[in-house]
Amino acid sequence: MNQPTDATRFARIRGRLEAISISPGPAAWAFEFLLFGFKQGWACLFGGLMLALLLATHLFYPSGAYLHRYDFLTLAALFIQAAMLGFRLESWDEAKVIFAFHLIGTIMELFKTHAGSWIYPEASLLHVGPVPLFSGFMYAAVGSYIARIWRIFDFRFLHYPPVWATMLLAGAIYVNFFAHHWLPDIRLALFAAAVLLFGRTWIIFTPWRAPRRMPLLFGFFLVALFIWFAENIGTFANAWTYPDQRHGWQMVSVAKLGSWYMLIIISFVLVSRIHNGGAKSSDQIAHLI
Repeated sequence: MNQPTDATRFARIRGRLEAISISPGPAAWAFEFLLFGFKQGWACLFGGLMLALLLATHLFYPSGAYLHRYDFLTLAALFIQAAMLGFRLESWDEAKVIFAFHLIGTIMELFKTHAGSWIYPEASLLHVGPVPLFSGFMYAAVGSYIARIWRIFDFRFLHYPPVWATMLLAGAIYVNFFAHHWLPDIRLALFAAAVLLFGRTWIIFTPWRAPRRMPLLFGFFLVALFIWFAENIGTFANAWTYPDQRHGWQMVSVAKLGSWYMLIIISFVLVSRIHNGGAKSSDQIAHLI
């Protein structure tokens, strides 16, 4: 059983749940499924709260309020972050990940809004150029989720590629997000490179007692799909708007899944550096499966 090593409140709750003894059979399968859902929900707590705020303020925030809605979202995100640290619901290492992703995301937002990829249609005081500061927290939520899920499920890997190669791929993806506006888009080549690097990689995760596994590329897709659903909620809530949504909301193009898939790879590789590369060799974990 994967023992929690941190001192957060969640670690203690998690430890008590994992220590529950249930005889093998349907009841144990159901408990493992529920425990898996509980851990997933906790890992995306920051992102889930932000998404709920986007929707709630879209539906209920007073149109004539003195404080702009976007500024309220920025202050609310800071309050959530402070509360999670204050109540020991999050570790300082996780907070550092959120800050790093906020910075990386804000840089990308500045470029993409300047290029006209999307806009923020509402006014704000807390912004950098045309980018309200709350937007960086949406990227931070992705980094926070990956960092927390890695620890909570005790990730291990089979056939993990060389760290230098993963860093090179992540760097190329990040550069292409900018460069494709004036140079040929090499996204297809980057997808192919991702398949070559991670095609043999399996992720080993432990929901409860027994380690489970799935292809890492499929795991990337599942997270990207979840973010795409969240993005549809965000654009419905008028948090940001794509050019084809200026005259009325419509679902975000499925093609955006590819962009999120690429972003997940960047996020995953960056978080892996916190875990010293994150990979144990096959012979170290062969006994798990």
